[in-house]
Amino acid sequence: MSVEGSDGMDEIKPAEQGSDAAEAAAIESAPENVVMHEAPAAGRLGIFRSWVRDLVIAVAVSAFIILFLYQPVRVEGTSMLPQLEDQDRLFIDKIAYRVGEIHEGDVVVFEYPRDRSKSYIKRVIALPGDRLRIDHGRVYVNDRRLPEPYVPLRFEDDRSVAEMTLPAHEYWMMGDHRSISSDSRDFGPVDRSLIYGKAVFVYWPMEQVGVVR
Repeated sequence: MSVEGSDGMDEIKPAEQGSDAAEAAAIESAPENVVMHEAPAAGRLGIFRSWVRDLVIAVAVSAFIILFLYQPVRVEGTSMLPQLEDQDRLFIDKIAYRVGEIHEGDVVVFEYPRDRSKSYIKRVIALPGDRLRIDHGRVYVNDRRLPEPYVPLRFEDDRSVAEMTLPAHEYWMMGDHRSISSDSRDFGPVDRSLIYGKAVFVYWPMEQVGVVR
């Protein structure tokens, strides 16, 4: 461009021998030639750099969210009906229990105690130190009948569990579809170290979209 700029300036030299008006016109045209040739390229480069920067930021933020905050998972099975259906896609909050407490009624994701390569999703029924017993399907925690509006009548069962006190750092998990769920009634309480996420939001299919309760 510098060579072309010199040639352009050479082209206006003859005008220096003419009238003042011609000289003014020639001088005024030089900056216009520079603008016409250089600005569009610089503008396109700036737009491209801005686009790349925004893309990098978006990817970095998405990676941060997926790696440290939320993780998409797919439900396989029907033990959490009617709240969660087979093949539902949902987000789990992976930081909730790093900074907060696990509460009774939370729907959580944990590594299966008998095979840590698998993950289960169940509801927290009792906490460490709680006294738990199940009498023909009716759940009692610390001698209080646990209200369970998330278990429809048609999904109840009549299994019983003798009274026990949950050890420190262990949680009692059960599926909402009691008659088919494999849960703490089968494999016992779940250690705190195995629990790694809280189910928060179903994003697919559309008819199931909503907060997990």
